[in-house]
Amino acid sequence: LSNSVKFRGALNICFQLMITIGILVANIVNYYTASVSWGWRLSLGLAGIPALILIIGSFSISETPTSLIERGKLSEGKAILKAIRGTDDVDREFEEIQDACEMANRIKNPFKNLMKTNSRPQLVIGVLMQVFQQFTGINAIMFYSPVLFQTVGFKNDAALLSAVITGTVNVLSTLVSIALVDRAGRRSLLLEACVQMGISQAAIGVILATKLSLTGSLDHGTAIWVVLLICLFVSGFAWSWGPLGWLIASEIFPLKTRAAGFSCAVSSNMLFTAIIAQSFLSMMCKMRAGIFFFFLAWIVVMCLFVIFLLPETKQVPIDEMVERVWKQHWYWKKFMVDDDEVYNKKANKLEKGVST
Repeated sequence: LSNSVKFRGALNICFQLMITIGILVANIVNYYTASVSWGWRLSLGLAGIPALILIIGSFSISETPTSLIERGKLSEGKAILKAIRGTDDVDREFEEIQDACEMANRIKNPFKNLMKTNSRPQLVIGVLMQVFQQFTGINAIMFYSPVLFQTVGFKNDAALLSAVITGTVNVLSTLVSIALVDRAGRRSLLLEACVQMGISQAAIGVILATKLSLTGSLDHGTAIWVVLLICLFVSGFAWSWGPLGWLIASEIFPLKTRAAGFSCAVSSNMLFTAIIAQSFLSMMCKMRAGIFFFFLAWIVVMCLFVIFLLPETKQVPIDEMVERVWKQHWYWKKFMVDDDEVYNKKANKLEKGVST
């Protein structure tokens, strides 16, 4: 196996690590600005700093070798590739990029290809991984953790501090995912996390259903347990459904449908993030402790999905996914046929029916 395949998962999850660090920094800023009367203005204004850094940094970013080669600027692309690799010995990689670009240019209707029978497994899994990621309840907890902690009895500053704690757990657990994903595999991390998150959601739901008073507060000891259970839930998500939702979607689509397929997956993620973010507070007010059992039910569905429908993609080269993954899966292998073959089978059945 090449190093790119051997460490593909860890490298991909670095993207999620940067997101978790950003969430933690935001929580820390919110905690320290809460004591200032105009702190919410300061908190919002500071969010412009990363945007400013991105604007300035964008002027110093060079074009990628693939982009240059795809546009026919071969000499410039090869020069950038040499600079990135730090060596002049890039002929093999340069030829591979050229071949990939030529194949990509031959693909005229990626969304049409995505609708074909043999693209259905990747599309279904890519979209469902993003939908399930949101229905774990993680964004509801991370977005509204200060409100949630206030509900269970913490005061304003303590609630914000608890959000910092969960943000720290999020970062550390993502590091665990980077260390384990290419060793343990995708399925094992997802299944373990379903059990961990399910137990956490069930325990929180039971505690709040039985002990949360009409005034919306818990005794200090019970509130601490709720925070610990939330941290347990966040850690399970952070080394599984958080990063692996993006990782699996990025490695299952073949070249001919990769851009279209991943765009559908990302769009699904954004859509359901918005739905959960807009509906969580109303759901929590109406369902109270029942909101945790709602997400628990989804976690059970996710667990069954992984057991029966999600193949293992650990250390499988992307160009070998069809032969080594999809054609070997008990269910998805029946979709791994050409659409012309499907059409001919249907036509033969129709012809037999007519002649009969």
